[in-house]
Parts: sequence; structure tokens; C-alpha cells
Amino acid sequence: MITGTTKLAAVIGSPVRHSLSPVIHNAAFAAGALDWIYTAFEVAPGRAAEALAAMRVLGISGLSVTMPHKDDVAAAVDVLDPAAAALRTANTVVLQDDGRLAGYSTDGAGFVASLREAGVEPSGMTVAVLGAGGAARSVIDALARVGVDQIVVINRSAARAEAAALLGAGRARVGDVAGIAHVDLVVNATSVGMGTDEAPFDLALLRSSQVVADLVYHPIETALLRGARRCGATAVDGLGMLVHQAVLQQQLWTGVSPDSAAMRAAAEHELVARHG
Repeated sequence: MITGTTKLAAVIGSPVRHSLSPVIHNAAFAAGALDWIYTAFEVAPGRAAEALAAMRVLGISGLSVTMPHKDDVAAAVDVLDPAAAALRTANTVVLQDDGRLAGYSTDGAGFVASLREAGVEPSGMTVAVLGAGGAARSVIDALARVGVDQIVVINRSAARAEAAALLGAGRARVGDVAGIAHVDLVVNATSVGMGTDEAPFDLALLRSSQVVADLVYHPIETALLRGARRCGATAVDGLGMLVHQAVLQQQLWTGVSPDSAAMRAAAEHELVARHG
């Protein structure tokens, strides 16, 4: 029941119609009986600062931020959390009581939370991260913050890999695909496998003692995760990161820890409805 006291949160992006965020967040608001509602706003590239001004004017309590606005939002808010400052991107904005806008990056911390939910503690592990884009950068930053031993960044562009490795606080270096066989945790932070049955590397490199995480969540069971399970490795799907970064967003907006199980169930149901 929407009333005059209902608080509003939303995702901004372009395109934004495909976003699972409204389904995930509204499921949590309903499960927690919170007087909040969440929607999506299509915001054209280059107009993020105007969206933030509207946030202030309209009293929109929280924003999720997706492509292509994460960099522009980080540059336009009043204050950034340490992860967002290091990455120079923000995926979350909170309208504070004093009227200031605070920007956060919850993606990397959401990934770490998804590992821990699966019974995996990354501290002290050696890690291979495939990719050097925004998702990979957030994962590298977060893993360095929780004290992994070493991160090997694997990417087709050496220059982008070097730039991403700089976020590893001295724990990261550039490597090649052969290094996958020698680490504890393998993270696919590329789009390879999204909507296809393609694996991002030769699955013969995997070992049963490893943890294999894929940030792709469509399909939830990717070729990489199937290969990991076949060889006896622990597999962690990409939907966990999506859900847990949203959990952290709601904690920032509402001060309440939402029901992650309800959020995941809603996301799974929506994915089946869309893709079968």
C-alpha cells in the first residue's frame, strides 16, 4: 500500500528495463514489511548529475546505479566510501539526513558475502581473476581488503590488467591462463558464458580442491560452473553477488538487514519467467 509516507528507491541506467533490481528490492521490502517501494528510471548517458539533483529535490531516499552512470555518479556525490573512492565508481547513493549524497560501491563486498554464504572464506587464499572491467576491478579491490594472499589478473589487454592489478594493494599481479591451475579461487569476471554455453578457458585446468566463482547469472548454471562441479570443485554462481550487493544497498538505505533468501527466490523466479 503506497501512501504519502512511502519512501522511494530506484535504479538509474541506460538501458534499464532488463534490470532485476526492482524485483529483488521490492521482494525484500515486502518480506520485511517496510514502507518502501523501488522502481527503475531510464536516464540517458551524461545526465547522471541531473538525476542526482532530482534525487535531492524529490526526496528519493536511495539509488542503485548501473551502466553507464557509475563513474559520473562517483564524481558528482558529496562523499564516497573507501571502495567507491578507490574504484572511482559508485553503484549506490544514499540521501543522508543532512541533505548530502553519499556514494558507495557494494559490488565487491557483495561478492565476498556470496562466497561466505557458500561456506568459503577468501582470506589467505590465492586467487585468479579473469577480466579487468568494472566487475573484475570491484572483486580485486574487495578481495585485497579481506586479506587474500595473492591475486593473479588475467585479461587479453595487458594494459587493462595492469591497471586493475593496481587495485590489489600490492597483492595483485598480471598473469596468464596457465596460472588458473595453481590458485585456490578462480573468478570469472568476464561476460563469457552469458546466454551461451561457452567457458572462458580450458576446463581441464580446474582441480577438485578449488573454489570456482562465475559472476555470470544468466544462465545460473554456466558451462564453467558445470565443469567445476564435474571435477569436484566448489561452485559459486553469480546470482549470489547480485543479491548480496543489493542486501548491502538496503542496509545503507534503511538501516535494516533484508531477507536475502526472499531476494534470491524473487530473482530466480524472474529469470525463469524471462528465459525459461
